[in-house]
Amino acid sequence: SIFSQEYQKQIKRTHAKHHTAEAIETYYQRYLNGVMKNAVAPVLLDLANEVDFAPSLMARIVLERFLQEKEQTIPSKTLINSMLRDPSQIPDGVLANQVYQCTVNDCCYGPLVDCIKHAIGHEHEVLLREMLLEKNLSFIAEDQLRAKGYDKTPDFILEVPVAVEGHIIHWIESKASFGDESSHQAYLQDQFWSYWNRFGPGLVIYWYGFIEELDCHRERGILLKDCFPTDIVTLRHSMAQR
Repeated sequence: SIFSQEYQKQIKRTHAKHHTAEAIETYYQRYLNGVMKNAVAPVLLDLANEVDFAPSLMARIVLERFLQEKEQTIPSKTLINSMLRDPSQIPDGVLANQVYQCTVNDCCYGPLVDCIKHAIGHEHEVLLREMLLEKNLSFIAEDQLRAKGYDKTPDFILEVPVAVEGHIIHWIESKASFGDESSHQAYLQDQFWSYWNRFGPGLVIYWYGFIEELDCHRERGILLKDCFPTDIVTLRHSMAQR
């Protein structure tokens, strides 16, 4: 998770230089010359590794340039994405094989990685749901909230708030990733503060850990954990203690 985040930061820093008109034309001509010499060699994959760029993104550049030349028009992102997901749609067998080699050998980008990330995220949401049920906590899931018309919603809203480490929790968000500073700040701005405004204080679980200093908004109402809390205090418990 940490490696993926650092790699993506590097790619974002160098993204522009790989998308200049000169770079795109150079990559395309090197691809054409390479497959002309040996059509089955991993030309695109080797090129991506040589210039230190993500293989799936290199495949996208060359595929888009190929379609632009073939159709004499700029292809839509929808078409490009569809062909990257299913290279058999590419109207050139050699390029289809080259694109496939790139997508299956890319550890951080591309449709295969997207599927893996989605599956891992869903797996942890299911895990969290099971833990909530095991604790007999009543909740409303994200899909139920979306059906009611909510746009930005956490994964689970607790119908009866609980206390965790002395803090009241109204909602729980599952993140199957490592909480680094940049991603956490983005989540705060795009998601967490919106949840706080609408539903009150809540808990974010970074299943793969987080930078300890980021857990600095507890008093304002956002608590960070790297696992499901074991010391949950429910209304039932507090009434029994009295």
